[in-house]
Amino acid sequence: MLQPHGQHNISDQIFGQSNLALMSSFIEAEAGREGLNKALQIVSILQTTLDINNLINTFSTEINSLVPHNSIALENQSQHIEVKFGETARHSCSYQLVTTEQSLGQLTITRNKKFSSNETIMFEYLLCSLVYPLRNAMLYKNALTAALKDPLTGANNRSAMNSSMIREIELSRRHGTPLSLIALDIDYLKNINDSYGHAAGDCAIKAVANAVNDCIRSSDMLFRFGGEEFVVLLSNTGKRGALMLAERIRHTIEKLECKYSDFVLPLSACLGVSCYTKRDNSETLFKKADIALYRAKSDGRNCVRFSEEDS
Repeated sequence: MLQPHGQHNISDQIFGQSNLALMSSFIEAEAGREGLNKALQIVSILQTTLDINNLINTFSTEINSLVPHNSIALENQSQHIEVKFGETARHSCSYQLVTTEQSLGQLTITRNKKFSSNETIMFEYLLCSLVYPLRNAMLYKNALTAALKDPLTGANNRSAMNSSMIREIELSRRHGTPLSLIALDIDYLKNINDSYGHAAGDCAIKAVANAVNDCIRSSDMLFRFGGEEFVVLLSNTGKRGALMLAERIRHTIEKLECKYSDFVLPLSACLGVSCYTKRDNSETLFKKADIALYRAKSDGRNCVRFSEEDS
């Protein structure tokens, strides 16, 4: 059975002067002057990283001499964070970490031997040193994520695309796995903007982004390249799979009922598909798909075309 500590909270409010004094007195009584010095050092050490994985791993390593444990885990579903080190054991000590602004998630340590009441108190005090560094690490993570997202659609932006393409090409080259790219352009978006206003155009762009997201796998990556153009990067996908997906996306967009005010906006898209070869880099892979996209436009729009260089 796991020890029932999951409902307890560790809050930033514990950092009052009286609580700090009690904390220091308890740790010194339990672990001696050396243990107190260790606990004080942990505060400084945890401020040296803004990476959540490194932070939790460092915290686990540093507190292990004061509260021995086999595993440590942090879970925060709202932030999509799940960090774990070590093998989960029978007994656990678990707390919700909170600040006045937000919940930071649940942190749990486990081991085969039951935790004593004094060890539980020690763990509570040590967790206080983690609250602010963890909050800062989450703020940093959120800032990085926001910098790589398109604010209108929530899709990855062009900066994210550039780094992702370099990484995926290197992985494809190293492991010999296929890699494909779809370039997509919304047909006649300018006409929608001119007829109904730019707010309607934004509505159309968001609807298309949502439609593409509904079609792709979790391993596929959607980027807003700019304006009405999107890019989908397909790892471990060859020509046949990429063309099938492109056609499914085209059909889904064509069937959309995008409502704006009292109007249903007519939507369709051109798509160009290319596949990675050993002579490609990120620029040439995109260029091949872009050329195929423009061929789809010249062929009447609302269609899919494959790169002639890859045929």
